Amino acid sequence: MDERTTEITRAVHGVLLPGFTGTEPSPWLVEAARAGLAGVVLFGHNTPDVATTAALTSRLHALAPGLLVATDEEGGDVSRLEAATGSSLPGAAALGLVDDEALTEAAGEALGRLLAATGVDLDLAPVLDVDTPGNPVIGVRAFGSSPGLVARHGAALVRGLHRGGAGACAKHFPGHGATTVDSHLALPVVEATVDELRRRDLAPFAAVLGPDADGGPGLDALMTAHVVVPALGPAPASLEPAVVALARELGFEGPVITDALDMRAVSDGADVGEAAVRAVEAGADLLCLGTTVGRDDEKLFRSALDALVAAVRGGRVGLDRLAASAARTARAVAAIRDRQARSGVRPGPAAAHAALETLGQVGRRAARQAVHAAGRELRPLAGAPDVVDLRTRLDHAAGRTAQHVQAAITERWPGAAAHPALDDDGFAALLARLAGSDPGERPLVVVTREPLPGTAERDRVGALAAARPDLVVVHTGVPAEAGRWLAGLPGGMPAVVLACGTGRANAAAVVELLAGNRGGAA
Repeated sequence: MDERTTEITRAVHGVLLPGFTGTEPSPWLVEAARAGLAGVVLFGHNTPDVATTAALTSRLHALAPGLLVATDEEGGDVSRLEAATGSSLPGAAALGLVDDEALTEAAGEALGRLLAATGVDLDLAPVLDVDTPGNPVIGVRAFGSSPGLVARHGAALVRGLHRGGAGACAKHFPGHGATTVDSHLALPVVEATVDELRRRDLAPFAAVLGPDADGGPGLDALMTAHVVVPALGPAPASLEPAVVALARELGFEGPVITDALDMRAVSDGADVGEAAVRAVEAGADLLCLGTTVGRDDEKLFRSALDALVAAVRGGRVGLDRLAASAARTARAVAAIRDRQARSGVRPGPAAAHAALETLGQVGRRAARQAVHAAGRELRPLAGAPDVVDLRTRLDHAAGRTAQHVQAAITERWPGAAAHPALDDDGFAALLARLAGSDPGERPLVVVTREPLPGTAERDRVGALAAARPDLVVVHTGVPAEAGRWLAGLPGGMPAVVLACGTGRANAAAVVELLAGNRGGAA
């Protein structure tokens, strides 16, 4: 490789943030790390437990001390460090519902200490989207539907993450809340004027762009959304120059990270090369390439690498442009490393397990305050229930439809029967059987997330409510919408437990209510 090629290749490595398969650095990743790779994103398959994660990040940092290790650890429905067990935190919707900024900051600090203890530098959180009813991808990942509420709790979580020793990356700029399409599957459009964006969507981001409580740099990174905002430009925000320009106008000087470029909103999921080039042209500093599940991780990486090298050679991208991005990332990494040192957390299995215990304590406190009952009087379950999952849509952000509620119920009542989401024929057969069962012997619990009128989920909960008025609904979606969606059921709104999500902490609090172990009427 000649000197010019080496220079170009190293510069291109400096803007790439790939995923990889497994719990050991693969040969291509070792080579890339030594060639100046900016960082990596860890997914659930990389992090089966905290000890394995700590060992993996130690190897990565030994390969390249300046390597940025990032992960999506939002708590609640989206967890990577606790993907196998479910999150110890109940998630943003629960924290927003409780509306105790000190509690949110404590949750952020406990989470930051876990990230630091496992060797993760940057949390791809908080979600600062202002949620709107029926959003198929944000929902309980948001603190709520009020810009002020989201701003206050987003800032509190960032303060906590920093105090715990981790970096924070707010997402999904300039706002993914007012969408009705999941950008994992297609390209959403946000029809709003610039003034509307500033009042609703941009306010939470602006709240975290200034210095943190210790006077140091505030937000460490900013992730762009795969949404089109016609008022800003015709391209998806991750590929739209006006979006990065807007972030700079608001005062953000750190690295801008794209959302995963394998998402179908911006690529075909197989070849991310052109999306990578367009993102750099738009001003992005770090290119998140996405998960490697079910695909060749090296091929995904090289498609972006080769396309960017060709773009530099062809004059579309300049080396000075790549160098500016690398410098922003280096400054962010230095600030995070300093924060890690000041936190006193030394990465390793012992520190990770201790941090996990503390996170669990904070999470239990938050979940117990957030999870509550609504609708008809909730009576303790008289025995082991049938638990019917009515959620028909896969949660792409979480990677699966979590079963933590069902698992917690069957652990508490070993005779409980968990019924998965079924096709129409299977549900009809189950409905007939449940309609003829004795409520005194076999209670019925149904799990919902988006029972909007006109959907299969709503029709099925209605059919079950007509057949079994005694049923209890565990609603795992946006709590504020449950009344509107469920009040029109036969006989009125049934007994409902508002779980605020499907994390492990949420599920444990749900079981406490179902067992009658604490009050919770709302």
